[in-house]
Amino acid sequence: MNSSVKATAEKETEDRLRTSEDREKDVFSDEEVLELEQELIETYLMSADRPIRILLRMYKKYIREILLSMFFYCIKTLPCIVLPIITAKIINLAANPSEDFAKRMLIYIVIMVFVLILNIPTHMLHIKYYSIVSRKVEAGLRGAMVRKLQQLSITFHKEMQSGRIQSKLMRDVETIQGLSTHLFSTLPGIVINVITALIVVLGNDFRVFLFFLICIPCSILTVRYFHRPINRTNRDFRRDTEHTSANIMDMVEMTQITRAHALEQKEVRKMTSILNTLANTGFRLDMVTALFGSISWVMFQIFQFACLIFSAFMAYKGNIEIGDISLYQAYFTTLTGQVSTIIGLVPVISKGIESISSVGEILCSDDIEDNEGKEKLSGLRGEYEFRDVRFSYEADQPLLKGINLKVKAGETVAFVGESGSGKTTLMNLLIGFNMPTAGTLLVDGHDITGIDLHSYREHISTVPQNSVLFTGTIRENVTYGLSDVTEARLRTALEAARLTELVDSLPNGVDTQLEEHGANLSGGQRQRLSIARALIRDPDVILLDEATSALDSVSERQIQDAINNLTRGRTTFIVAHRLSTIKNADIIAVIKDGVCVESGSFDELMELKGEFYHLRTLQQI
Repeated sequence: MNSSVKATAEKETEDRLRTSEDREKDVFSDEEVLELEQELIETYLMSADRPIRILLRMYKKYIREILLSMFFYCIKTLPCIVLPIITAKIINLAANPSEDFAKRMLIYIVIMVFVLILNIPTHMLHIKYYSIVSRKVEAGLRGAMVRKLQQLSITFHKEMQSGRIQSKLMRDVETIQGLSTHLFSTLPGIVINVITALIVVLGNDFRVFLFFLICIPCSILTVRYFHRPINRTNRDFRRDTEHTSANIMDMVEMTQITRAHALEQKEVRKMTSILNTLANTGFRLDMVTALFGSISWVMFQIFQFACLIFSAFMAYKGNIEIGDISLYQAYFTTLTGQVSTIIGLVPVISKGIESISSVGEILCSDDIEDNEGKEKLSGLRGEYEFRDVRFSYEADQPLLKGINLKVKAGETVAFVGESGSGKTTLMNLLIGFNMPTAGTLLVDGHDITGIDLHSYREHISTVPQNSVLFTGTIRENVTYGLSDVTEARLRTALEAARLTELVDSLPNGVDTQLEEHGANLSGGQRQRLSIARALIRDPDVILLDEATSALDSVSERQIQDAINNLTRGRTTFIVAHRLSTIKNADIIAVIKDGVCVESGSFDELMELKGEFYHLRTLQQI
């Protein structure tokens, strides 16, 4: 690992530790978001085809916060309502001065300054209450999708592209959050401004419009002052977003391992914590942006009001003429502006509704694994029996056409055959990813359709053909899903997987960071890392999709040694590609066109000179 990569990895670790230390300052808790996740899933299921109703139900429990946000919004907009009225009164006072001119002018100034300054705290409170609600629902909605993805079948994950899932988790939820902002913040403001404008215009029949340029230098200085904090907060938010996106992709790619090892709840809690961190960073970004926006707006209003006072004194001196038409002009501008805003919201609302429906493709899916009320297994002996097992995704295209096979505890069974013969389907049945469409698969005498698959998978380990590694350290990849793993236990697993020489040669040992998908390791090293992950769990049953066919002879020999350590004393199922690697298997089952055409030991099948003998001869040519 080069120095720049190492430095980057150390910096990312430092950032994560600092985030952990700051958790006590967070607004949202993991437990609160976990509770919200389940509520949002139920919300979608109750109103699957009604996007607007779903949106309203999302925020139903936060009515208090939304009303408070709207209340402070009304107060913060007082300057917009009061300014035209005060303007007209000052203009009229300037045009027709009275004896109490100074006193009345002072009253107008005090009122205007008060409502302007009042905007800063009320605007912050408006954003605070709305942002709390918005960010909670945003984190809860993403968390609900994570929870549902852990429940959905492997078939669903195979059919839906991981890029689409990531888009739904990130882009669509962001769009929904944007729609919510307009519905609960922008639209109420439009209604308030329109009603106020109509009442004042109809009652007074004049306009107010004032241009000012003197505020530009101050606005530039304000932008420069807030430039660094806003950039820093935006950068933190972007990093957290990228970190979240990377972890989501890892989670999606690790789904089979997570499900096979019964780690769904741990994965849900891990992702909830990551998503919660993103929500809290977003909240801090909202607060910084809100303060900048509020101060900038107040500054503009102060300069506008100052220009108005100056104009009033000019009129008082008789230098210019002024009329109440300015009031009408201001509110006419308000009306046209609000109408333009409403028109601009139409595509935003349309896009948001589509995103709600898009998220529903995950949250409303009923293709889930149901373990409710099924028998839980406290352990496995490792006895299996296939009784005329059949399987098909479509009725007219059967993949398995009647498999019969008995496996005793501790035996090693190898499935061999041509591609497409049904070997992978058999492995998916053994893991419980699919259920037989006919016949019976017994696990320790229990029908697999009647057992709690979560409890079953706690006692098995799988080693896929394509090693599934995530961005993290070697230690994190090997101990995935386990807690309090001792160094001795980790070392034993690495030794059995023939990885100690590699680990000892790395500067950071087991704490060396892996690149995406373990790109900084060779194919053989990645495969042995997967074997170490299986070994450290000390499973009762091993399912191994052998991956030696594309490796050199040295790597193959190392992996074969690791496999021998892995399978010793355990019931083992192997999908074999190189037939020379399964000479010691207790049972070799030859699968052809969904049927077990031969079974026996290596020597028995070679003497039979049937299908296995033919396959073995072809590999020796």
